[in-house]
Amino acid sequence: MKKTVSVAPMMDCTDKHEIYFLSLISKNINLYTEMIVANAIIRGDRKKLLSFKKISNPVTLQVGGSNPNELAEACRISEDYGYKEINLNLGCPSKKVQKNKFGACLMKEPKLVAKCIEAMVKSTKLPVTIKTRIGYNEVENFNFFKSFVQTTKDAGSQKFIIHARKALLKKLSPKENLNIPPLKYEFVYKLKNYFKDNEIIINGGIKTIDDIKNHLSKVDGVMIGRAIYHSPYFLAEIEKEIFKNRDIPTRAEVMENLIPYIQEQTSKGVQLNHIMRHTVGLFHGQNGSKEWKQYLSKNMCIRDADLQKVNHIMDQVRKTNPISLER
Repeated sequence: MKKTVSVAPMMDCTDKHEIYFLSLISKNINLYTEMIVANAIIRGDRKKLLSFKKISNPVTLQVGGSNPNELAEACRISEDYGYKEINLNLGCPSKKVQKNKFGACLMKEPKLVAKCIEAMVKSTKLPVTIKTRIGYNEVENFNFFKSFVQTTKDAGSQKFIIHARKALLKKLSPKENLNIPPLKYEFVYKLKNYFKDNEIIINGGIKTIDDIKNHLSKVDGVMIGRAIYHSPYFLAEIEKEIFKNRDIPTRAEVMENLIPYIQEQTSKGVQLNHIMRHTVGLFHGQNGSKEWKQYLSKNMCIRDADLQKVNHIMDQVRKTNPISLER
């Protein structure tokens, strides 16, 4: 089974522009959309919600919902937009998501989850997968966790992405749920021993190449969220160390390759800041990182950013970090 590294679905982060931007750095990374609610796909602007510029990286659509019929219809609608799989969100702990009966609160209702997955599988040729947690509230034991995953497998899920923390649904904010419940990687490792023939992906607190290598020795894949959003060029290190790829663009080349996309998207009415906000961390840890962030804040990440300033992006890259031009 091929080992994979993925960028996690993150609300208000992994939109179509972020997906394209990250694809310019890494050709081997798997990419996921932010969660899109099934009912929004059915009733909203489908083209705006689902379309993205085609890239060589696999892109997975993550959906949210708990109505089997709506999820099935959303899968049917989404099938022809170029996604490689459809992932059901069973891990988001936000109060808004809970109120609408999406995300981690569905771990309380395995039978309903099974009906949702069964309906999704019947409605699409694409693989249906899940992203979940190891437990919720006071429920944090391996037997429950294994049983829940088994239920989703029996219903038709073909891959299991596990955030190795439980979700505290009542007490914590989504941000706190990313840090406070302790990571229990051993739950995921143990799960792999029971599901040897299935793809098990581990998620949560993964920040370094050594972390990735350690996890990949025990499970089939690693999913990384905040570490890549805050420092997207971490993907270049992953390309080099994990995928043994030496043909990696410099930071300057990434920005140069992004400019035609910016021009294309802004000509369609996309606001410049919706794209450029994803590049804030490109020079993270480099000399000039502060200047780059200040430049974006003043010129690019404001609502009424002047499109003429796009012509000066490379001038600023050269001033910000000349070493980024070197291979």
